[in-house]
Amino acid sequence: MSDASIEALAAALDLQTVRVVRRIAEHGSLTAAATSLGYSQPAVSQQLRRFEERTGIALVERVGRGIRLTESGRVLARHANAVATALEAAAGELAELRGLRAGRVRLVAFPSASATLVPRLIAALAAEHPGVTVTYVEAEPPEAVAAVRADRADVAITFSYPGDRDDPHRASARGLDVRGYGEEPMQLVLPAGHPAAASDRIELAALGDEAWIAGCPRCRGHLLELADAAGFTPRIAFETDNFVAVEGMVAQGLGVALLPALALAASPRHPDVVARPTARADVRSLHLVTAQGAGRVPAVAATLAALDGLTGERAARAAR
Repeated sequence: MSDASIEALAAALDLQTVRVVRRIAEHGSLTAAATSLGYSQPAVSQQLRRFEERTGIALVERVGRGIRLTESGRVLARHANAVATALEAAAGELAELRGLRAGRVRLVAFPSASATLVPRLIAALAAEHPGVTVTYVEAEPPEAVAAVRADRADVAITFSYPGDRDDPHRASARGLDVRGYGEEPMQLVLPAGHPAAASDRIELAALGDEAWIAGCPRCRGHLLELADAAGFTPRIAFETDNFVAVEGMVAQGLGVALLPALALAASPRHPDVVARPTARADVRSLHLVTAQGAGRVPAVAATLAALDGLTGERAARAAR
C-alpha cells in the first residue's frame, strides 16, 4: 500500500469509529455497543456507513439476524485500545500544559483495598489535583485486569499469591503494564484465648486440627497451598468473602482464619480476636495494572504518584 493510501485511511479513521468497533467486539451486537456508548443504534450504524463510504472498507457484516466484525473490523478492534490510549495520552499531555486542571481516572480495586487504600488515594488526589475526577468500582483481580484491558478502567489495584496458578497478571495481562506495589503480610486470626495466641509468630502446622474459615476462591487456594506445605489439609468449616464476618466467627470460636493485613486494617479489630504473622512470614503481592503507555496520561500519572506516596505511609505505620 502506498504512503498516500495509508495517509487517506488514517485521515478517515476517527476516534469515534475506533470506539464503536471496540464496543462491538466487546458486546457482540450493534444494539449493545450503542447502549454502552450512550448512542442510538441508527447513529452507530451511520458512523460505520460513513467510514465505509470514505474508505471502501466494511467493518461489519450481517450474519442471519445479527452482525459480526469483518476481518478488517477485527484488525481495527485489535488496535483499538492502543489507539484510544495514545489519543488520551496526547489529550492528557495537553491538559498537563494547563496545569492538570481537568482529567478523569477510572479506578478499580479489590474489596479490602476499598476501605483502606482507595479512600486515602481519592483524598490525596482531591487535595493535589482537585480538577481530576475519580470513579471507583470494586472487583477481584481477574475482573479488574479484564476491566483495564477492555478500557473500562484506567488503573487497577490487584494482588497475587506466590504459586498462584490462576494469576491474572500473566497471560490475561499480556500487553498491559503491570508494576509491583509491595507486599502485604498474611495474618493468622485466632480467638483471644487460643493457646497459640501467646506466640509472636505461629507455625501453620500448629493449627492443623482446627476448623478454618476461608475467603475468596484465590485466598482459599493460597490457604490450601500453605497448609499442604505444612503437612496437613485444612478442615474448611465456613466460607465468606466478608472479612468482618470472618472476625466475628473467629471470636465465637467457630474456627481460625488466614487474612491479609489490609483486610484486618479495613475495620476495627474485634476485641475477642488476635492476629499473628505466620512463622514463615507469608505475604501476598500487590500490583498496579494500566494500559500500556497509560502512565503518560497526566491524570493516570498523578494517580500512580499518589499511590507511591501512600506506600511511604504504609511503611511508616508498619514500623510503629
